[in-house]
Amino acid sequence: MKWQGVMPAITTPFTDDGAIDHPFVTRHVQWLIDHDCTGIVPCGSLGEGATLDPEEKVDLMHTCVEAVSGRVPVVPGIAAGSTRRAVWLAQQAQEVGCRGLMVLPPYVHKGPDSEIARHFEAVLGATDLPCMLYNNPIAYGFDASPSFIGDLAERFPNLQAVKESSGDVRRVSAVRALLGDRLALFAGLDDMVVEAVTMGASGWIAGLVNALPEESVRLFKLAQAGKHEEAFALYRWFLPLLRLDTVPEFVQWIKLVQTEVDMGNETVRLPREPISGPLRDQTLTMIRTQLGAQR
Repeated sequence: MKWQGVMPAITTPFTDDGAIDHPFVTRHVQWLIDHDCTGIVPCGSLGEGATLDPEEKVDLMHTCVEAVSGRVPVVPGIAAGSTRRAVWLAQQAQEVGCRGLMVLPPYVHKGPDSEIARHFEAVLGATDLPCMLYNNPIAYGFDASPSFIGDLAERFPNLQAVKESSGDVRRVSAVRALLGDRLALFAGLDDMVVEAVTMGASGWIAGLVNALPEESVRLFKLAQAGKHEEAFALYRWFLPLLRLDTVPEFVQWIKLVQTEVDMGNETVRLPREPISGPLRDQTLTMIRTQLGAQR
């Protein structure tokens, strides 16, 4: 398992009757890999994981594993309302051939550090798969501090990476300062990728890549190569789109961009609904303006 490069947190496509569109998943995943993405991350927040039934998650993992044909790892998000269910999902992921796990805090429960630690410990210990810890305090109500992460890393050798989505790029340097190269660090928000790479991140769990893989991979490689002027020229163009990944409606917006590039549709699962009205019109104008300027 190589924790590096641009790994899309894929959106979950739905048919008109609300089922997962597995044929599109296959086509989308292969398209992303063809554009040099280095891994596929299903069942995450952007993938509407909280609305997927456990069996649907396993089926989606299996489809992704079949689609990649061993070219890159599949690293599903492992999240559930109970630790027992999260452990089951981790074990199922290993059975269907996933090569890593992205481990999230439990849904809903916002207990003390000791309870969240036991949840992570149970999932990390459920398989021998390499794991990434996902820190997203805004979405999940728990903030994994560098010392919290360091304690888990000391006791679980299979904890190998961190996805940092606090929005504070200083966390990347703080974890690196504490743990050195023990963990691979990943940008977890689209509009912090250049800053995170500068601070030592080796990868990016990306959102807009679902629609714009060529631009996303190019941006990451420029930042990693230290080509600052070229990277920031592309970043300035990209930022209005990348910021769509940082708002509550990020699923709807990214699916809208996918629709604009003819790689997906806007269908989401309730309680989400496609955005409508003036906000949609304004955002769609921005999307089309940015796409037109680049292409």
